[in-house]
Amino acid sequence: MQKINIVCVGKLKEKFFADAVAEYCKRLTRFAQVSIRELPEKRTLSEEADLILREMRGYVIALAVEGKQVSSPALAERIKALCDAGKEMTFVIGSSCGLDARVKQAANERLSFSEMTFPHQLMRVILCEQIYRAFMINAGSDYHK
Repeated sequence: MQKINIVCVGKLKEKFFADAVAEYCKRLTRFAQVSIRELPEKRTLSEEADLILREMRGYVIALAVEGKQVSSPALAERIKALCDAGKEMTFVIGSSCGLDARVKQAANERLSFSEMTFPHQLMRVILCEQIYRAFMINAGSDYHK
């Protein structure tokens, strides 16, 4: 089974965010084993980077505003290619202060969902939904309209 890791700094404080993430992770169980690793927020990005770098596995995609923006079908193609190659994937979401340059450099690619800024807690929900959407696109489902 495909393994997907989501490494994120900070905890989900609002129940509605946690419920949404749990729902998408539940839906994903038919396609992949999803692991979410919450890391504590630290005083500096460098301290957070030390923790993040230890958790990165396989092909790493760091979420960063300066990353490449792609469509949902393009993300689905990327995920399919990684699955077909048998690659474990790790998606990294930084804290509200972003990601240290070391994490961005260590990642295989940087992905941006928008030029806008989103709360990192909401970004976790958006990421989980887009991963689920990618698998549904690849399965030929009409979930993606």
